[in-house]
Amino acid sequence: MQNLAIAIHGGAGTITPASMTPDLEKAYKSTLSHALNQSYQILEKGGSALDAVELAVALLEDSPLFNAGRGSVFTKEGKHEMDAAIMCGKTMEAGAVAGVRSIRNPVRLTRAILEHSDHVFLCGYGAEEFARKYDIAFEPEEYFYDKHRYKQWRDVRDTDIFMLDHTEDRKFGTVGAVARDANGDLAAATSTGGMTNKNYNRIGDSPVIGSGTYANNDTCAISCTGHGEFFIRAVVAYDVSCLMEYKGYTLQEACDEVVMDKLVRFGGEGGLIAVDNKGNIALPFNSEGMYRGYRTSQDQEGRVSIYKN
Repeated sequence: MQNLAIAIHGGAGTITPASMTPDLEKAYKSTLSHALNQSYQILEKGGSALDAVELAVALLEDSPLFNAGRGSVFTKEGKHEMDAAIMCGKTMEAGAVAGVRSIRNPVRLTRAILEHSDHVFLCGYGAEEFARKYDIAFEPEEYFYDKHRYKQWRDVRDTDIFMLDHTEDRKFGTVGAVARDANGDLAAATSTGGMTNKNYNRIGDSPVIGSGTYANNDTCAISCTGHGEFFIRAVVAYDVSCLMEYKGYTLQEACDEVVMDKLVRFGGEGGLIAVDNKGNIALPFNSEGMYRGYRTSQDQEGRVSIYKN
């Protein structure tokens, strides 16, 4: 048994049936299923975990439903600033970007950084120059325009308020993927548009290795979604790995300790997706819901869910 496994997420928060129309729920589940199945096919064909998580996140970035890539929220200036990261559990190499504009798929840029740069973390103009050097696709500002996102921003643009993706209900808009391939290698990737009306080039946890994204073949691969300031201070992704490595916790035990106990005591809301080196999956969250899905060698049909139950 190869123990292939992949999990994906599209954000967490106050996501309830009451806040969702049947058509919108169908659209979310369809997009999640497509990304899940396309990326799992890479694993089935002997592809790497790194390739699988990159594709899964890129497909979610291409959807306006999620706050990443095309669906990114508006900043205080009415622009889009995107963050992303990717990490290989086999080599412990990583690539990350923060505050990039006009990049169609920030996760593609992080992969290029991982493979072609001596650095891990690039930001702003320099990251965009690096993207041009390696033919990463750019898009005009109109590509990132979404009527609903624009209304969110318009309602608060003349205030000092920033929003976690939505006004009425707290949603943490991030997409991510974790995977284990046939060789037993792990990988993780995360991408986000950040917070609506964010100012001062604010950066969240998604591109921070060890906070929002982490992968280590000895333990697990993690991609987080939540209020980034709390996830940074709690070093969430690495904390899960540490509990497994130094205390012998199982994946589920480590995830529950960090997400359901430590984060709650911090005042942090959100969740994460995780896979360990045996192909076990965990998808804990302490919010009302989390857009999520997983597929494994043991569960060939795969599962896509939104709500707590």
